[in-house]
Amino acid sequence: MSKIRLFLEMIKFEHTIFALPYAYIGMVMASYYTSQSWPSLMTFVWVTLAMVGARSAAMGLNRVIDAAIDARNPRTAGREIPSGKIKSLEAWLFIIGSLVLLGVSAYMLNPLCFALLPLAVAVLVLYPYCKRFTWACHLVLGLADSFAPLGGWIAVTGSFDMPALLLAGAVAVWIAAFDIIYACQDVEFDKRHGLHSIPVRFGIAGGLRLSRLMHILTIVLFALVPIYVDLGIVYWIGVAAVAGLLWYEHRIISPHDMSRIDLAFFKVNSYVASVAFVFTLGDIAISLW
Repeated sequence: MSKIRLFLEMIKFEHTIFALPYAYIGMVMASYYTSQSWPSLMTFVWVTLAMVGARSAAMGLNRVIDAAIDARNPRTAGREIPSGKIKSLEAWLFIIGSLVLLGVSAYMLNPLCFALLPLAVAVLVLYPYCKRFTWACHLVLGLADSFAPLGGWIAVTGSFDMPALLLAGAVAVWIAAFDIIYACQDVEFDKRHGLHSIPVRFGIAGGLRLSRLMHILTIVLFALVPIYVDLGIVYWIGVAAVAGLLWYEHRIISPHDMSRIDLAFFKVNSYVASVAFVFTLGDIAISLW
């Protein structure tokens, strides 16, 4: 049990709430969009397992590939692999198992989900290396997380549709924007070790400005979804609530005071995902019932 707890801590399992609600939004909205119904129980099960496998593999890859960097950073030196609590071989076995779970789940959903699997895995592997050569690493992370709503949608429809692309875009820029905020705390370390990020390239103030612009784009993309899907007032209340949370996130941090970065990064963004899911689900439930 202690080893299981270590693995759950390594992948920050509690942060699954950032991406999993959007997979469910994509799945539920796709079923409503195509057939005015709820997704099947088995679709729900396989989408959930696919998300668990994808996120576990992604975090495992990030920890293994970055182990040497994490060991040199005082903020991350206590993580499970640098501290020796989890061996690299154990982490790789965990990653392989997670990828198998993702592959089986994709296969059980439909042919397009399975065909897109290599692309998804390639992005998961690419992301941890990006900080070594480009300040656009945050955008690659956003791309990886955008597969959550897109995958949930394709799991139901077996096709790409404009609402799915808008949801994927919203999630991509939302994730990238708050990853920029998170990177602000490592600017000095990254500069000393030749690592790249938007705060390193444009400064903390410039990074926060770009993050704000990207969060505005997030709201714009969410607001475009009802052009294609018949959504009502409850959805719009959710969009307004998400906008308020993102405004608050930027209100509590500044280039001169990053002391509340954990509140901005972890708590506020978990509320963003939860609020988006609850209000979207509520709006669709009202329409179906």
